Amino acid sequence: MLRTNPSPRRKIMAGTTLGLAAALAAAGAAAAAPADAPRTLYVAATAGEGGDGAAPASAFRTIQECADVAVAGDTCEIASGTYRETVTVTSSGTADRPITFRAAPGADVVVNGTERLTGFTPVLPKDLAAITAADPYAVDSLFSAAVAQRKIYSVPVDLGDKGGEEQVFLDSTMSIEASYPYPGTDLLDPDIRRAQAGSADATIVDPQMTRPAGYWDGARALTAYWYITTTGAVASSDVGSITLQTAPLCVHKVVPTDTWYRLSGKIGELGYPGAHYYDPVAKRLYLYSDDNPNRHFIEAKKRQLAFDLTSASGIHLEGLGLFASSVQTGTSSTGVVLDGVDAKYLSHYWDVTRGATNCGENVTRGVGDTGIVLNGTGNTVKNSTIQYSAGNGIALRGWGNTAIDNVITDVDYAGTYAAPVAVQGHSQTVMYNTMARVGRSGVNLQWNGVAGTVPGPDRIAHNDISGYASLSVDTAAIYTCCSSRMEGTQIDHNVLHDPNARPGGVYPFGMSGIYADNGQSDLRIHNNVGWGNPEGTVELNGLGSGSRDNLVYNNTGGMTLFYVKGPGQSTGSVVTNNIGPIKGLTGATDGGLTLSNNLMDGDPLFVDPANHDYRLQAGSPARGVATPLPPYTDGSTDAVPSLGAFQYGAPAWTAGARR
Repeated sequence: MLRTNPSPRRKIMAGTTLGLAAALAAAGAAAAAPADAPRTLYVAATAGEGGDGAAPASAFRTIQECADVAVAGDTCEIASGTYRETVTVTSSGTADRPITFRAAPGADVVVNGTERLTGFTPVLPKDLAAITAADPYAVDSLFSAAVAQRKIYSVPVDLGDKGGEEQVFLDSTMSIEASYPYPGTDLLDPDIRRAQAGSADATIVDPQMTRPAGYWDGARALTAYWYITTTGAVASSDVGSITLQTAPLCVHKVVPTDTWYRLSGKIGELGYPGAHYYDPVAKRLYLYSDDNPNRHFIEAKKRQLAFDLTSASGIHLEGLGLFASSVQTGTSSTGVVLDGVDAKYLSHYWDVTRGATNCGENVTRGVGDTGIVLNGTGNTVKNSTIQYSAGNGIALRGWGNTAIDNVITDVDYAGTYAAPVAVQGHSQTVMYNTMARVGRSGVNLQWNGVAGTVPGPDRIAHNDISGYASLSVDTAAIYTCCSSRMEGTQIDHNVLHDPNARPGGVYPFGMSGIYADNGQSDLRIHNNVGWGNPEGTVELNGLGSGSRDNLVYNNTGGMTLFYVKGPGQSTGSVVTNNIGPIKGLTGATDGGLTLSNNLMDGDPLFVDPANHDYRLQAGSPARGVATPLPPYTDGSTDAVPSLGAFQYGAPAWTAGARR
């Protein structure tokens, strides 16, 4: 079972606003004629058949029935209950007459992507003969011991044609697939095993692998090294070692004490309470349970989407719960608003695939197509709580979309380039969100062109991000890569702190608050504060096309410079008015970087640094000595502004969800 202990707009450019207005006008062209009065239609999971939705007493039984008849201006008011359906909306609302799906006042509404499983029967010692005929290694295993203790139950069910992708829940908490090592119930802080020896030809050696020769043949192997997580199949195995069918791609390889791994796909590992094993050939689910699982609520995921909005615009979802399912809009969707959504378990997968020859993060599974996916333009997720996802919490695609005032935790437990907020497209806004406990980065910021639009800057501001790098390194709370001009994208007023780097291994590096990696240019990084970040609040890496035209102003927490000293490698980049040590300082200006007026050593005299109050005391040497750089240095009560993220005498700015 997966548990957690979570930590606690910019205006779109004029072209975006005009584009949104035009799109909404097109979506609501039919509204030019006199409109019918808006209706409230009613939905109740307990309703009888044949209701017309006109009143609570004649409510629709499903949300889909309401979606089928709702038109611009209508509201589907939904009573408490669990709705096991994918609601496909094909009608559109307009800017002033949206189609709204909302929870009734005080109602607890959950659109659920699972189906309940019943009819579990105990697996008895006499049943082992048939099981071990298919897998002789199930003899004398954790599984056979659990069968002897009457702890294993099974049920016939079709959960797909390959194991490891199924998602099973026990009393609304995710079950963990049988594996070695058993990761425990918290996939953002799993128990892991590291290779003790091995080679780049895909052999992992670990004396703790005590299963007999051949046991792991055909198993799945999840392996992670440096910044790459991937899966493969085991070709052969012996006591203390496995060899994969194919050597891992890219820089990923087997490095003693640094590569960590998890093996699954063998029923013999089913020996922990709440764990499961799915046999995709026999279409049977096995469950370890201390008592009869028929006394509990067991569910398996059957649907990916709670709401399919790929053909709709002007749709509002308000106060709804999502469980084991998500929401997706289409490339022409606009004016879609998710407000006050409570979403859990948005995506699940373990097979982490990449392009055959391309190691880039955008080809990693789940980066662009998991979580709440906003395609199109002018769509928003706000005031929502998002928890648990193998992939993203929110994916902003298209252009001119917004994520604001959300709390997002426990996502990217597959350890890839997915994130609480994955930003693609352009002109996106990510503001006032709280993000914690994530596999890699808090915001994965990319730049992608969108056909027919003029690219514009993103705004990543006033976010509180912590507990990043739980499963990967060479990353950041806000990570952006590679070799793109970012059109003046602003990253400002963020609080970035306390990565959750795993102990051990030789690559606990590259972890910073903001990391412009491998040649990102034309960024505005200002007024951010960070602590606990090994490489500081800001990190610039010019490897590739160079770190050019980046403005790094008034940040607190130090920084690191990589590959900025080659000829022309940092032309136009300026680092000034920052507080904190700067690594990589020697020769840093040789590539064109301007480096001036930074307080790199000595005591800045913060108000209360032990409690992370980085405002300046009256006697601070950072007060009244900054190079004036409006608007980045506005707000000081002194005639000359201050260094660092907080101007002396100005009200302290805040970050994180405002609720």
